[in-house]
Amino acid sequence: MTLAEIETIARAAHATQKDKAGRPYAEHLRAVAEGVRVRGGDEEQIAAAWLHDAVEDDALSEEWLREAALTERTKRIVRALTKRAGEPPEAYAARILATPGARLVKQSDLAHNADPSRLALLDEATRDRLERKYAHMRGLLGLGATAEEGIP
Repeated sequence: MTLAEIETIARAAHATQKDKAGRPYAEHLRAVAEGVRVRGGDEEQIAAAWLHDAVEDDALSEEWLREAALTERTKRIVRALTKRAGEPPEAYAARILATPGARLVKQSDLAHNADPSRLALLDEATRDRLERKYAHMRGLLGLGATAEEGIP
């Protein structure tokens, strides 16, 4: 599949979803894919960025992913980024670190999730909880304590 086809599938799969601030979820997917691109990610990583939440959010099934005309590396990255119910953050981070290419996609995801302009739209309790959660994951992944400025 081309990146344009993957984008179309991801946008359609998440079409009814909103993010925590009530914005269309596809905006997050676009920002993560763009973040991967500007960080030097390749097409397989950009494809995974478009699909990084699809299985986790039940927007697309694991069966769809298995059968999709994607590279095995893209599929591995998507699976690595798919959180499992009850999974400790440490196990999730270890899987990401063990999967070539996944860390960069998660870095872009965290950077967009932790964008101060997005977090400012949330209530204080939610904002504080998410800031702690994202900082903890950045630490587990060896990404430092804060999101990058100016990169989606």
